Amino acid sequence: MTSALDTGHPEAWRRVSAETERDASAALSVTGERDASAALSMTDGRDASAALSVTDGRDASAALSMTDGRDASAALSMTGERDASAALSMTGRGTGWVHGLLVVLLCALAAAPLLKPGYFWGAHDARHDVYFIFEYLRGIQGGDWLARWSPDFSWGYGYPFFLIYGPFTSFLGALLVGFLDFGYTQAVEALFAAAIVASGLAMYGYVRSWLGRNAGLVAAVAYVFLPYRLVEIYVRASLAEYVALMWLPLILWSVRAAFQSTRPTPHSPLPIPHSQFSILPLIATALTYAGLMITSNLVALIFTPLLALYCLLLLLNRIDEEQPLRRLSRESFFPLIANALRISAAPLLGLLLGLLLSAFFWIPALSEGALVNQDQWYGGYYDPELHFVYPHQLLEPGWGFGISQPGPDDVQQGALSFQLGVAPLVLAALALLGLAALPAGRRRELLLLLGWLVLAIFLMLPISAWAWRHVGFVSFAQFPWRWLMIAALPLAVLAGSAALLGGPLSRSLYPTAALGSPGRGLRQPEAPANNGLNLSTLLLALLLILGSYPALRAEVIDPTAQQGPVSFAALMRFQQSSNEMTGAPQWVDLSQRPLWSDMAELYVQADAPPLAPDASKAEIDAAIARQAAAVTSKVDYRLMPQNETLAVWSQELGAAHERLWVHAGAPGQEIVFNIAWFPGWRAYLLDGETGPIVAELPVTREDGPLARVVVSVPEGEHTILLRFEDTPVRTVGKAVSAIGLLALLGLLLMAVWVKRNA
Repeated sequence: MTSALDTGHPEAWRRVSAETERDASAALSVTGERDASAALSMTDGRDASAALSVTDGRDASAALSMTDGRDASAALSMTGERDASAALSMTGRGTGWVHGLLVVLLCALAAAPLLKPGYFWGAHDARHDVYFIFEYLRGIQGGDWLARWSPDFSWGYGYPFFLIYGPFTSFLGALLVGFLDFGYTQAVEALFAAAIVASGLAMYGYVRSWLGRNAGLVAAVAYVFLPYRLVEIYVRASLAEYVALMWLPLILWSVRAAFQSTRPTPHSPLPIPHSQFSILPLIATALTYAGLMITSNLVALIFTPLLALYCLLLLLNRIDEEQPLRRLSRESFFPLIANALRISAAPLLGLLLGLLLSAFFWIPALSEGALVNQDQWYGGYYDPELHFVYPHQLLEPGWGFGISQPGPDDVQQGALSFQLGVAPLVLAALALLGLAALPAGRRRELLLLLGWLVLAIFLMLPISAWAWRHVGFVSFAQFPWRWLMIAALPLAVLAGSAALLGGPLSRSLYPTAALGSPGRGLRQPEAPANNGLNLSTLLLALLLILGSYPALRAEVIDPTAQQGPVSFAALMRFQQSSNEMTGAPQWVDLSQRPLWSDMAELYVQADAPPLAPDASKAEIDAAIARQAAAVTSKVDYRLMPQNETLAVWSQELGAAHERLWVHAGAPGQEIVFNIAWFPGWRAYLLDGETGPIVAELPVTREDGPLARVVVSVPEGEHTILLRFEDTPVRTVGKAVSAIGLLALLGLLLMAVWVKRNA
């Protein structure tokens, strides 16, 4: 065998392809790298593919490392994707960690303004982020790890904010504050910083998996430094939305891996053909999709239809590999359906499992969310047709920190920027010029992402008014410019694909890495030059950073004297001055309810002495404890006679419960609580102060503009417990999530078993 290879005779490779895997591998292993390279260089792609398919990754890598980029690319382009991946995993081995480290270091630059002392109180949702964490921690401290009720919003009347708002970021922030001793503002900044780096790594992993490491590095930097992504942090401070966008490339990566995992392999430990690690992409799909659902239901609703289109394209690509669509006939129709079901099984099961895992949130949100008053979020300033983006604004370089303004002059009025970014747009346009050089399947993926980008831009412009009026999922974004968050992902991927362009700057920084020849158009993603770090990749990444550098700034200011640092009193003042955090159930008449409350007044009176803007965490914690002690009950004592007819004394007040001693000297007495009624409030008669439940008492809704909780009490002296509990719908959601969790654990055990028996 060796002598035949030494001569470079083509017949030698025909014999290699006909022999067993053991013999072929042995033949290559005894052939010098120079000879192996010579043999590969003079074989056609078909024979090279046959040779590569029977060698293990080590031998294939050895051969590839000595071939020039043209021959390696030709050989790889003829092999199956599984074989190509095996060879690629060895190409540039030892430099892969460099790409990952660079992603972390370069993306971390976007978090630099967070290191400045102080906090960006003037950002749109900066104070919201703080008080979402504040309220969720209140629930945890009350023993409710899955908090639904926010007791201090709406001036202390409360409403079920976390029933309709993804709790993930608030939960994480509450853990940082409550258990790791972070300050409230520090927790927000830490979550933003972590999400910045995680977004870069997520995009890098996704793009690397099908376009190579260099494209992944550039796409990661683009995704983090796109202007709107910086707007989300330093202008809007929209923590939940920013973290939600971290999940998008992870979902696409997982789904893509799940489609690839359906390739049948021999020697399976299960009775059906499958890939050895096919269970892991399924699990990753479930976890990432569930993560998105509990982080931002708004982003999930907008993203899911686009995800469905992406899955359809991946399905067609996979079918075309195994059963070319151009050769379809009437006889192949039923095999086609069976093939489609097999190929789509893993990704569809993964998405379904993600829905099960997150059911504890989305089932109640879907069924009970309509019971929260929606009027405050629509009409007036919130009319989407007042906030369309005009074409010139997509390129306008100005930068402001104000809220969106009607008309085409937002930046001139100091409002936020809607620019896409000149640098990523130019890179995306350049990359599109060479798409024809890519394999058909990957070219179709990039074209779909291009369509995704065009759709997002269209829905921001005034010409999309009809869609905003008649297409449901479009209006979920609330403001047309919010579609910038959807445009960010495809634009980053397209900009990253510019790293596949050949050129004189594509010189490796590592002398052992193979270089692809700077041909026309885009290099094949499998070319070693796309996985060994080169100067052109670094320059592209730096170009993207420099293009967004003027926007890399935060307005770090002290809290206003009226609002002060974080506390109950500051929350009340913020609600009064901004009319934020003032949601209510649908039965509350927003036009008649007062803009203050007895609870709010007590909190403010307890704010003495007022906290300084630069108060320490210890001072803030002490002020919060002092103010909390000022409000001992939610009972409306103005309606309580406090005599032999009816007397009430509060024994314990928590975030979502209150225990009372009650004396009712006559039948038919009622206690009115300064709590907005919502399904889930229940009252019980206890046996003694802390004894078991004896009976349930009627809870009704007040017939008035505040629609407060009213409890009817029987005659006599009693201990009564009022608390917010799960409704049947919430219980079903939890049960479904428990089933999903058991299924997830079962799949993890199966993955371990498959790996051990493979």
